[in-house]
Amino acid sequence: MKRTHILLSFLLVASGLLLTACDRELLETIPNDRLSESLFWKTENDARLAANSLYTDLDSTNLISWDAMTDIAHTNQPFDVQAYVELGQYDATSSKVFGEWAKAYKGVRACNYFLENVDKVVTTNSALINQFKGEAKALRAYQYLKLASLFGDVPLVTTAISLDDSRALTRTPIAQVWDFVDKELSDAAGLLPTTYAAADKGRITKGAAIGLRARANLLAGRYQQAADAADQVMKLGIYGLNDSYEKLFSYAAENNKEVLLDRQFIKDTYPVNTFNLLGPYSQKSAQSTYVPTKALADMYETTAGKLITDPSSGYDPANPYANRDPRLRFSNFLTGDPLPSGITFRPEPNSGTADAVGNTYIASTTGFNIKKYVNAEDYANPANNGINIILLRYAEILLIYAEAKIELNQLDASVLTAINTVRNGRTDVKQPSISSTATQAELRTIVRRERAVELAFEGVRLFDIRRWKIAETVIPGPVYGITYKAANGALTTVEVVAVNRTFDKSRHYLWPIPQKERNLTPTLSQNPGW
Repeated sequence: MKRTHILLSFLLVASGLLLTACDRELLETIPNDRLSESLFWKTENDARLAANSLYTDLDSTNLISWDAMTDIAHTNQPFDVQAYVELGQYDATSSKVFGEWAKAYKGVRACNYFLENVDKVVTTNSALINQFKGEAKALRAYQYLKLASLFGDVPLVTTAISLDDSRALTRTPIAQVWDFVDKELSDAAGLLPTTYAAADKGRITKGAAIGLRARANLLAGRYQQAADAADQVMKLGIYGLNDSYEKLFSYAAENNKEVLLDRQFIKDTYPVNTFNLLGPYSQKSAQSTYVPTKALADMYETTAGKLITDPSSGYDPANPYANRDPRLRFSNFLTGDPLPSGITFRPEPNSGTADAVGNTYIASTTGFNIKKYVNAEDYANPANNGINIILLRYAEILLIYAEAKIELNQLDASVLTAINTVRNGRTDVKQPSISSTATQAELRTIVRRERAVELAFEGVRLFDIRRWKIAETVIPGPVYGITYKAANGALTTVEVVAVNRTFDKSRHYLWPIPQKERNLTPTLSQNPGW
């Protein structure tokens, strides 16, 4: 069930309670585009509306764009803002850099304003007000998690500061930001319920707050805290894998037991544009904006549980996508797949179809298309979708737990259980279990690959390759796509024309602080190399 009344309330209050955001004044004091305090913050319903509005600052399809700045996906549109980051052609003036900074601080500012004013509401239901405070704390921590991951040291602002104060901000050391995120999520979990009634589905729960705490500590390299938080989620006993991976990103599976946190949408009222964004060019107005790469496809094992480079894997170069981990086909449109319109996907350059590589810049330049969130129900109106975007799910919790334990060298049976549950705990994914004789180094490689294939196009890869310090290895070079049989019978691999990615390890592991902000706040230092 969709949270219809909550989503509608987003639209009612967004213009009044949220920063509409002059570029120059992201962190300034209460703006005059908010509702008057003489009229608002009076009733319990005011508090609810204000809390609801905070969810509009959660990420949605921009998660997919983050993967398109890594090795597993490619920004198909040459002038899309992600393309410049993907190619290493960005700096402190780039719109993508400023856009992510501005969006996150917009969310921070809204949460700060909420927390400073919600106690003005007159109500006898203190438990509800505390719940709303827990939501605001968790959502504020969500934004700082992202800011720290992208920029490192960032201003840690927890109050609605004055304009003058905002001009004297300095960057807080990242360790202190992670401390704040960890405590904020811990405090939030103590204020939030484990579950909600159906009408409130989509609100952040205790499990979501603890799950975000697990993610934050993993990103911070605080492995014991990450393992402990993931274990807390597991012991809540209310989450599990959705029975079908193939259906996980469909309307039928919304609000299933695997989802800890999502961004909820409703057709017509509060829509999202996933079908047009991701679908193959032949599907009405679909744009193939972000497309998978050969690097990702090659990470999926064969059904024998072996990499395609293993001579005993059963891999057939002439039929490269047969007998592979089912998640390959569940996550990616592959040659021969049926499409929502009823036609067959034929992206080979010599196929003569609308989807053929090279037919138009809108057709996938790799010959792969993302399948997650592209649902046949949306074909009739491809710009008006209502699918929820998953921000955190139980499979990630299992992989956080496994990775943290591996890094701690705590190689007990629970590590294998967590990994193997992801590999074969669904009715339609049955990859062979990992052997109990695997070493720490082998398990590290396995869990990193599992994160890539299980969580593809869910916005985690960018942060993974940065924290593992492998971006300098996996990003540089050409982008490759499908392997197909050319007219002369030779097996040929698509190479994306005029794309050669670069990654400068001396500066690209952190984004630059946006120049717009530094022009207004000279006390903000810059990251090395920028």
